[in-house]
Amino acid sequence: MNTIALGLMAVLLALNTCLGREGQASRFVAGGTPEVWSIVELRQYTLHQGKRDVLIDLFDAEFVEPQEAAGMKVIGQFRDLDRPDRFVWLRAFPDMPARARALTAFYSGPTWAAHKTLANSTMIDFDDILLLRTSRPRANLPAVTTPRPAGGTAPAPSAMIAATIYSFSEHVDPEFATFFERTLQPALTRVGLPVLVTLVTEDSPNNFPALPVRSENAFVWLTRTASAAEYSQAIRQLGAQPGWPQIAAELQGRLRKPPEVLRLQPTSRSELR
Repeated sequence: MNTIALGLMAVLLALNTCLGREGQASRFVAGGTPEVWSIVELRQYTLHQGKRDVLIDLFDAEFVEPQEAAGMKVIGQFRDLDRPDRFVWLRAFPDMPARARALTAFYSGPTWAAHKTLANSTMIDFDDILLLRTSRPRANLPAVTTPRPAGGTAPAPSAMIAATIYSFSEHVDPEFATFFERTLQPALTRVGLPVLVTLVTEDSPNNFPALPVRSENAFVWLTRTASAAEYSQAIRQLGAQPGWPQIAAELQGRLRKPPEVLRLQPTSRSELR
């Protein structure tokens, strides 16, 4: 399997979410209630050995509803299947001003004050954050139609979310989104890797500097499969498609470095599953 096929494998499964640009119709639907979300954070935490489940238990029990009450949407939280010390999660905001308000409200509020010592004690690094928006103003985003499970009521899903991150030397040209949609996406769909959403770096300055973000010109896409084995099979089929070597070479020529691939297992309370 060539390098690009491996890279695509990683970026496919991480982000079944719903986001949109300000004033547009992109929606994340939970429990039948439509909402507009324009800004997304993709957050990767490196944790001390053996502490991932400690943080996940704390997060799922204490941090989901209070963050949403402060004005954000917790899209999903995940175990990184390839790195046992990594916790990955996604949250969204209606727009950048709303992001500043929501983060200020949560991190100055009683929930964070009560639990920040334990949460921070699990972490080595929490600065690997991408600040993103949808790549198209009217992206066709997936709907989540089932409510988030209550705490302790459901096992972790077996499905896998794959998130692939492409990095560029300069701002992502809109032409790349066209290349992705016309050339890459059909090939992915044919092997059973539906593209759930595509995201690009949000160019606005970070308006909550207490939480640094990664300075990177990125294009991110997500997919979902029923299992990690099904995902691996799809990647093998992708590399065997006629014309794939040419597509992979063209993709590689556009990127600053090999793709970063996240293979993610949702936690028991992840809404994206």
